[in-house]
Amino acid sequence: MTDIAEIKLFLQEHGQEHLLQFWDKLSKDDRDELIQDIKEINIPEVVSYFNRSSEILSDDQEKLDDRLKPIPSSCYGSYSRTPSDLLANYEEIGLREIAEGRVGVLLMAGGQGTRLGSFNPKGMYDVGLPSHKSLYQIQAERIRKLCDLAEERSGNPCIITWFIMTSEHTMAPTEEFFVKNNYFGLDKNNVIFFEQGLLPCFTFDGKIILDKPHKISLAPDGNGGIYRALRDKQILNIIDSRGIKYLHSHSVDNVLVKVADPVFIGYCVKKGADCAGKVVEKAFPAEPLGVVCSVDGKYQVVEYSEITHKTAEMRNNDGRLTFSAGNICNHFFTADFLRRIAEKHEPELKLHVAKKKIKYIDSDGKRCEPEKPNGIKIEKFIFDVFPFSKSLVVWEVNREDEFSALKNGDSADKDNPTSARKDVYSLHRRFIEAAGGKFEDGPVVCEISPLVSYAGEGLEPIVSGKVFKSPLYLRAPDE
Repeated sequence: MTDIAEIKLFLQEHGQEHLLQFWDKLSKDDRDELIQDIKEINIPEVVSYFNRSSEILSDDQEKLDDRLKPIPSSCYGSYSRTPSDLLANYEEIGLREIAEGRVGVLLMAGGQGTRLGSFNPKGMYDVGLPSHKSLYQIQAERIRKLCDLAEERSGNPCIITWFIMTSEHTMAPTEEFFVKNNYFGLDKNNVIFFEQGLLPCFTFDGKIILDKPHKISLAPDGNGGIYRALRDKQILNIIDSRGIKYLHSHSVDNVLVKVADPVFIGYCVKKGADCAGKVVEKAFPAEPLGVVCSVDGKYQVVEYSEITHKTAEMRNNDGRLTFSAGNICNHFFTADFLRRIAEKHEPELKLHVAKKKIKYIDSDGKRCEPEKPNGIKIEKFIFDVFPFSKSLVVWEVNREDEFSALKNGDSADKDNPTSARKDVYSLHRRFIEAAGGKFEDGPVVCEISPLVSYAGEGLEPIVSGKVFKSPLYLRAPDE
């Protein structure tokens, strides 16, 4: 469409002709920008999204209790309840796949650190550890160490390709940060950035909101936008060309994340899984974590609000919660599964709707900030592919070892920089004590560089029989 009359007719057909209401007042450059916005958005598709989302908003939320079943034990593994020899077998399988170059990492890093008091991408955030490493650096160094471990076992050079999904606002600063820091010791050819998509914001009556007289109001399409982005940005083709068969996907804001965890990968490979979720046991029935379970025979994540208190409080004979598999945005996918989702099932993904205060342009062309929610943002979530899995498994890990979310500033009572630091110190203290080291009495501040140890291995020659003062920072010789 190049003719403005043709574009106007097209918009009228979909109830969006208001997007041209300031046309006569726009400069040529502004007109070009607006037309580009309209062309880049699949108007019929996003209008259909609104129609689907309005049904979600109008429906009273159904409680799913009668349709709910826990994950069967045949596809539910647990780190703490698995014999050590079997864990070693899983790890061996995972390290072998890594050594063969068949494992990649999909990092979801589209968020900004606004709630942390930062306007930088969240991955650039310094949690305040003794090393003052950013989340990006910590995770990059875990990849480096894991490559070393796989190479030691196999004798072959090892590559883990790191695919980093940013948003429109975090792409440029993220790339600049990696260049400035020499990719944290990784080969830049093995770090691939790509942007997630955007969706227009809507008024409650289905009109796409203008952010400026010549600019449509857009918001990221959620971490479930990863599937379309993998296809549209040609990342699936890169995955295929590199011979990658398995991918570990996680969000950037978990300071304890085991990137490309070989035990998790080995478990999934041995089970023949096409998709998996790493979970933690819910701390208490009302904890606001989505739960991985079965609904009408299909696996999905059910939010706490979707079940009654009575069901949330159900317990097994051993006293553990029946619905305990707390989702932590940490997943395994085969490359074939990702392609099947992107090429076949992506349009079927569930939509999630949030009522928001969205800046808008009034009839005079003035930009306004509403005092209450005036529209909706539509998102897709990464776990909404679970129903399309043919062989899903779940792997439960210890929360204190692998999950500490960084979402809020220190004014919040949890998931903040202080809690993240404490969780790192606690884990690393346990690593040192398990390797034969001790600390003097009192509070312990302790950090182990990922370049020294990925998950507590190899510490005995460094710490056994020694007593340490706090603070302690164990770093690699070349740091």
